Amino acid sequence: MKNQDSINSIPADQIGKFQQLLGAALLKSNLQSEPSQLVLKYQGEQVIDTMVDVVLKYAEAISNMTVFHVAVNRQLSQEAIIDTGWKKRFDGRAVASMPQGDSDEVDVFFFNLGSNVSESELDSAYELRGLKPDPRAQFAVNRADPAFSDNHPNGTHWKDPDGNWCYAAWDRWSGFGHTVRVQHDSCGWRGFWWFGGVRISRLGL
Repeated sequence: MKNQDSINSIPADQIGKFQQLLGAALLKSNLQSEPSQLVLKYQGEQVIDTMVDVVLKYAEAISNMTVFHVAVNRQLSQEAIIDTGWKKRFDGRAVASMPQGDSDEVDVFFFNLGSNVSESELDSAYELRGLKPDPRAQFAVNRADPAFSDNHPNGTHWKDPDGNWCYAAWDRWSGFGHTVRVQHDSCGWRGFWWFGGVRISRLGL
């Protein structure tokens, strides 16, 4: 019987894939042999420790994510998208600027940061997780499972054509019921919010 540590340890095939990707990147890097050899000789262990720390950073970032698979009707008008039956507050310009998205079926990943963040910090959090906002897909998730927002108030953001931040947020307030907001704002987010996004790419892994 395998112990828990061996079950959770990274398997040889995943290690091999990391090595393959690193080797391909090094071949494209135009690194010269002599300085590379000096790095291996004098700082090789430090380089490897740094690489492992980077993998750990990315692994920890995705460890608390929740995922939904949903169908998304990309042809819906802006009015139809927000017509969820929820109480709504919206700015027509913000609704019109929502990204269109590009797939009729997607996995939507939700993550929580546990601390207050600015819009730029949230942008970095999406990038770290290999995600991008897809408000239309997030509408589909909250429409399909309204109870999700009861314990996971969730939102996302994007920039309009003039570079102004916009956001969409789904939650449930006592006495008000389910509420969706789509508005212009750049005030940031409090730590209880969850954020939704879809994968940027899969890299063939």
